Amino acid sequence: MTNKVIVIFKKGTEPSVIEAAAKDIESQGGKIGHRYNSALLGFSAEVPDVGINALITHANVDYVEPDGEVSAYTKDLLKK
Repeated sequence: MTNKVIVIFKKGTEPSVIEAAAKDIESQGGKIGHRYNSALLGFSAEVPDVGINALITHANVDYVEPDGEVSAYTKDLLKK
């Protein structure tokens, strides 16, 4: 089984460290999606169960969160 996640690395993490983490995920059968390198450093990914714990505890990873659809509503829409 795979986990769809967003992986954000700590500020100042070298691009080579991020790329190595991405390659580790791919070598375990995972897939890398969008890459973030402006406001945030990281990527979205489908990570196999066998690799999720190593990713969460990676020294340069700031956080890992589930990836999914997000909807925004204004107060006016909620009143209807």
